[in-house]
Amino acid sequence: MPLHFDAERLSEEVRAFDTSCWRLHPQKFAGNFALPLISVNGNPDVDAINGPMGPTPYLKQCPYLTQVLHRIGAVWGRTRLMKLSGHAEVTPHADVSYYWRERTRVHVPIVTKPTVRFICGEAEVNMAAGECWIFDTWRVHQVINTDGDERIHLVADTVGSDGFWDLVSRGRAPGHAGFESWREEAVAATSEVRSELAYESVNVPVVMTPWELQEHLIFLLGEVHPHQQLASAQRVASQFIAKWKPLWMQYGTARSGWPFYRETLNAFEHAMEQVAAPLTALNGVKVMNILRPMLLDVAIADSGKDVGAYEPRKPVMSGPRAAVDDRDEVFDRPVFIVSPPRSGSTLLFETLAQAPGLFTIGQESHALIEGIQGLHPKQYGFDSNQLDPVVATPALSKELRDRFLAELRDREGRPAAQRPVRLLEKTPKNSLRVPFLMKVFPEARFVYLHRDPRQTLSSMIEAWQSGRFRMYPDLPGWNGLPWSLLLVPGWRELIGLPLQKIVAAQWETTTRILLDDLEALAPGRCHVARYDAFLVDPAAEMTRLCGALELEWDRSLDGVLPLSRYTVTEPASDKWRRHEELIEQVVPDLQATLDRAERFAAR
Repeated sequence: MPLHFDAERLSEEVRAFDTSCWRLHPQKFAGNFALPLISVNGNPDVDAINGPMGPTPYLKQCPYLTQVLHRIGAVWGRTRLMKLSGHAEVTPHADVSYYWRERTRVHVPIVTKPTVRFICGEAEVNMAAGECWIFDTWRVHQVINTDGDERIHLVADTVGSDGFWDLVSRGRAPGHAGFESWREEAVAATSEVRSELAYESVNVPVVMTPWELQEHLIFLLGEVHPHQQLASAQRVASQFIAKWKPLWMQYGTARSGWPFYRETLNAFEHAMEQVAAPLTALNGVKVMNILRPMLLDVAIADSGKDVGAYEPRKPVMSGPRAAVDDRDEVFDRPVFIVSPPRSGSTLLFETLAQAPGLFTIGQESHALIEGIQGLHPKQYGFDSNQLDPVVATPALSKELRDRFLAELRDREGRPAAQRPVRLLEKTPKNSLRVPFLMKVFPEARFVYLHRDPRQTLSSMIEAWQSGRFRMYPDLPGWNGLPWSLLLVPGWRELIGLPLQKIVAAQWETTTRILLDDLEALAPGRCHVARYDAFLVDPAAEMTRLCGALELEWDRSLDGVLPLSRYTVTEPASDKWRRHEELIEQVVPDLQATLDRAERFAAR
């Protein structure tokens, strides 16, 4: 674009920030860091894109950065400083979510070197310090920093403005006529007081209009490689719009219409899964892996999901199954139930294990996993039950997979005779091991079980007091009741604390780590089950969950669910009140994670 900014002045403002201001990339890619400048409500700890945008305290400390955004002159969405460490990279990916259908990403390099390579489609450039660039995020793109020094860019997202598109019309593309002789406008720092920046206040629909849905579908299906199934997908899309339009005319965005919208949307998703699974877009991404984040997740705001909280990084993301060449020939989409301990996961596991075609080892995998050299916490000084993906060497992964395979049985007790096999596993410690499990089982799917935290905390207190869940009774350095349930990072800081604070820390640490890891997964890898919904209508919840996991369900659940094997006292919705006084002491300190877990479960 025809602008050039003072890179030295920008660098001075950026270098003024302490390293503690930088956040890890939401997906924790090695060497990728961000410092939020514009975010939802100006909160630097929120990475979502649905909500009114505003300046963070960091932007308010940067007058020239603010001037840069003024001169580009657009309505601004999420905006960050993005740092790439020496010898790090942004891996090849295409941006396909709803967020990217309407937004342009602006890059202003601040700290860089000629060796930093930006690749988009077939083109490759070095974005020099102070320049201003935009590019086609729909195409596969990547960044490679071959130098040992870090690279920092201003990365700003916008839907544009009249002035912005005028700048774009006067821009130049590398390799096109006139590029070498073209000159930019130098934008020097000034002390002039400027008006407030323009920020997004509306960015995600409550309910998409049929006309917006139609525009997205026309675009997407027009970007598909020729295939015999394309006509069927177009027909299903047309039928969907024909059903959505009268609903819109009747209900608009009124909540009374949401159940009907949801029913129609779910039916459309199911129909598209039948016909569009083999379709691939021109950018290499499976059509169903675009349809979900672009439309299905956003068409109606009944999910409570933070849209756009991370950007997918793989050109081909998870679908019903991976491409033939990439399939796991032994474990087909293994299912791991994950949750803090005492969330009801055993009851869900024992029920779901009745689905035909699923295989389990019949119990939790504590001994199976920790019996392998290199996986017991004592080999890491009893730091925690977390397992770093780095330890999942090919040899160790093979041993773990072989051990599971040898013990798997179906609901009738028969061993797994054919390959691939669908594994179901449930162990609370695995809530700290999602990245490790992803490395060992590349097609892994996760079911996050959400339960009222008050009930969970009460049950955890009960478990400690019962003495039945002593995980490490001789934990070095620990005093008080023998250590029960999973071992969380930072457990040594809990020595001497009352029991309610110990279990609160166990719950909060587990939940925070688990949600961090689940939110980093590609779309389709994580599903949510709610314990309360499961108890109220187990048949409906099991049917829904099996549908999401592409499993069959052929059992009746009309009667009362049996007690799980690890039940201490019979369940009751108000049982937690036995420990109400203790729980109310710790809830205020957990509020941020409580709210986050509820938002995640609302998906």
